[in-house]
Amino acid sequence: MRFLKQLFYALGYGLFGSLVVLVVGYVYYLDSRPDLKIWHETLLQGEFAAAQAKDIRDLDAYRALEDRLFEQLQERIISRIEEGEQRQLGRFYNGSRVNPLSFPRNWNRTFELLPQHPVGGVLLHGLSDSPYSLRALGQMLYRKGFHVVGLRLPGHGTAPSGLLTVQWRDWAAAVRIAMRHLKERLGSEQPLYMLGYSNGAALAVEYTLAVLEGEPLPAVQGLVLLSPAIGVSKVAALAIWQSRLGSLIGMDKLAWTAIQPEFDPYKYNSFTVNAGDQIYRLTENIAQRMKQLQKPLRVRDFPRVLAFHSVVDATVAPEILIETLFSRLAAEGHELVLFDVNRSAETEELLRSDPDIFLQQLFADKQLGFNQTLITSAAADSSQLVVRYRQAGATEVFETPLGRGWPDEVFSLSHVALPFPADDPIYGSKPYRGDVYPWITLGSVALRGERNLLLFPDNYFLRLRYNPFFDYLARRVQGFCRAGQAIVPQASAPPRAEIPAPLAGRRRLRR
Repeated sequence: MRFLKQLFYALGYGLFGSLVVLVVGYVYYLDSRPDLKIWHETLLQGEFAAAQAKDIRDLDAYRALEDRLFEQLQERIISRIEEGEQRQLGRFYNGSRVNPLSFPRNWNRTFELLPQHPVGGVLLHGLSDSPYSLRALGQMLYRKGFHVVGLRLPGHGTAPSGLLTVQWRDWAAAVRIAMRHLKERLGSEQPLYMLGYSNGAALAVEYTLAVLEGEPLPAVQGLVLLSPAIGVSKVAALAIWQSRLGSLIGMDKLAWTAIQPEFDPYKYNSFTVNAGDQIYRLTENIAQRMKQLQKPLRVRDFPRVLAFHSVVDATVAPEILIETLFSRLAAEGHELVLFDVNRSAETEELLRSDPDIFLQQLFADKQLGFNQTLITSAAADSSQLVVRYRQAGATEVFETPLGRGWPDEVFSLSHVALPFPADDPIYGSKPYRGDVYPWITLGSVALRGERNLLLFPDNYFLRLRYNPFFDYLARRVQGFCRAGQAIVPQASAPPRAEIPAPLAGRRRLRR
């Protein structure tokens, strides 16, 4: 017994010592990253917070506060950039080609588009980016008669340091201000929609839950969600301890998961632990409230949802999105549109994993209470794409040609690609040739050379920044908002013959 006791203590001390070594090594690694810059360390004063909601009650007051915030950004950060940081690809250098202040319009700020006869609308951007991310869709809806508000969420559009202290309830309070503003302008007769991208999609769902719970807020007719960040990994809950440890031992770098140069005019490249923690807290809050509203099985009277998502989204897997949102909604016309991977012979064999099994199960499950649409290859030997659609609970699958194929160099969509058209001057597929925007189009860069030589991470330009199928997405969004219902494939499209499970309406595409 004495020997076993000594062995137990030895193992305990050994494990504890190993843990200490691992923690020390990890902290050393994190602290060896690049030094923090002025835009990482300077906290701007005067950003909107939920505690100010009683005083900042309308969008005009919100934007007045925003004006002062951007003045402070100029005074405390941009005007103090050191000579060594005065780069042509420096977002916060006044002489830079990527400083958004040099553009005709700074799309980092809240914008409002007012048609003569408005019919509704609001846009919410994602975590770490800005209202620019929904500029193209906002302008499209404006041309169709929608009153559009592109809301800058607190902590965004200024400097990455804004993500050090922001709370998700600050974002939610700002959304309520924008929605009340829209309803006051539109009147009681006009329908109201929300279009949310990534974290903005989660905020749209949170707002809708608040309406269902009885909070006195304007109700919405429908939600359009792009790459909805609903249901992030529970591992994110542990990340906050990294930041807390940094505060305890005085290492400010530990508050950051990424410390990068800032060369993107409309998106932070650096990212804080707090930002990840806040999106985790928001999605957990949504999950708990969804459970409370499920009576008895699914949430009823939820505004109709039209969501777009990549089957290989690295931020939120489609399985998690279905589990945390769509599977909890009653069968009331909701629809999930998925973009498959490029299945041409040149790319399919290079993929590490194939979502084919997931897609088979999705189209075979008759218990799902939402409509499913898949943009996928017409056949294994075809470069053309089809739109495959199945209504909730049905066995027939409608299939119509999309009228285009995958670009040769693209193997999938990405989480960040969906809201940007291929001709976007910042994130598009071809270099911008005008004088209005930067001389470098971030979505078109394809550099070759030695690794670890460039100012930015080597894998930055691997991620697709634009959506080759943006025109399809834009048509669906327009139809959903204009008609108050999602577009269903034409009735004249012949349904495919019923195919026994597990593969209803979908040919096996692997060779």
